[in-house]
Amino acid sequence: MPDFMTIALEEAAAAAARGEVPVGAVLVTDKGEILAQNGNRTEELADPTAHAEMLVIRAAAARLSSPRLPECDLYVTLEPCAMCAAAISFARIRRVIFGAYDPKGGGIEHGGRFFAQPTCHHVPEVIGGVEETKAAALLKNFFRQKRAF
Repeated sequence: MPDFMTIALEEAAAAAARGEVPVGAVLVTDKGEILAQNGNRTEELADPTAHAEMLVIRAAAARLSSPRLPECDLYVTLEPCAMCAAAISFARIRRVIFGAYDPKGGGIEHGGRFFAQPTCHHVPEVIGGVEETKAAALLKNFFRQKRAF
């Protein structure tokens, strides 16, 4: 079986090469089939909702012709924000595996802690810190280079 977090990290690196914040995501079935993979495209698409997670959820839902993805796992290089956490919940995604924690903008372990809210209808299993060092390094290097100019 492929290492899905490695694929997400490759998508994050590709996003950085496009000038996007380096976040990558992969959505897979419980049988290990990749339904969608992508990186952030907010600048490219001029769309504030074009986070990697949103893009792969939309693509997988379209591919399966279903707004619900209950037998799918999401691998993402950064703790999802509140917007993405809401989409994850609405899509009924089974499991979220993320790399770096995001104390400033995260919406799962930090900030609004979307899944802990009483209004949250579906709470996926969450595993954080997978390849955290690599994911964090991509982000730190990206922003270090941005500040250098």
